[in-house]
Amino acid sequence: MIRTLLIVAAGGAVGASLRYLVSGWLQRGAVFPWGTLGVNLIGCFLLGFLGAVITGPLLVREEWRLAVLIGLLGAFTTFSTYAWETLLLAEDGRWALAMGNVLLSNGLGLVAVYLGFRLAQRLWGV
Repeated sequence: MIRTLLIVAAGGAVGASLRYLVSGWLQRGAVFPWGTLGVNLIGCFLLGFLGAVITGPLLVREEWRLAVLIGLLGAFTTFSTYAWETLLLAEDGRWALAMGNVLLSNGLGLVAVYLGFRLAQRLWGV
């Protein structure tokens, strides 16, 4: 249990560091939260893809699967940040941006996880 927890925590450290770098690169001073949207879409795609691959044809050990899917991708995606930024946009009276963020994050997130899953199916016959 402790070993698995440490492996998941290590994955989380990597995911959080990647989130910081990728989100900052995508945001670059924009008003709309492109950094958060970007990491959420990338994370959704990777979760669909890797979730299909490492629970199917590659059958990775459970603690490593948890490290990637929960640790790394859980720390990389920022759904709680998405909710906070959407609230701040609404509180600031930027309702169109707030609603755009909700629609894009949820709609495109579902599309991204679907595409990642289908790509894994095609590449590995999952």
